[in-house]
Parts: sequence; structure tokens; C-alpha cells
Amino acid sequence: KALSGKSASRYIRSVRLTRAKTMIIDQKGNISEIAYSVGFSSPAYFTKCFKDEYGYPPSDLVS
Repeated sequence: KALSGKSASRYIRSVRLTRAKTMIIDQKGNISEIAYSVGFSSPAYFTKCFKDEYGYPPSDLVS
């Protein structure tokens, strides 16, 4: 917490979301596949967390 200002779970979630964002931009799969691959158990929860972190849903990155 001292290094990032976040709790351990929030820091890990942030790292997962950053990785997922890169994967979506690089078209490494659909959003559900990416959500599971970075460690989320539910695409719906992934979408909620992504929107909370970045202010827009992951679908906005898909062209």
C-alpha cells in the first residue's frame, strides 16, 4: 500500500485491468476471453471493474 497507495487487492485488480486493456487494443481475443485470461471469474464483473477504473466500458476499445 505504501508504494501504490492502493490495497493489495486493488493493486492486483489494477494490474489485471492494465494487462486486459493492452490485450483488447492488440485484439488478443474477445472481451470475455480476455477477462478470463487475466483472472476475472466473470465478464460482467470485469466490465464493471474496467468501467470503474477507466471511466468507459471495454467495448469502447473494440473497433
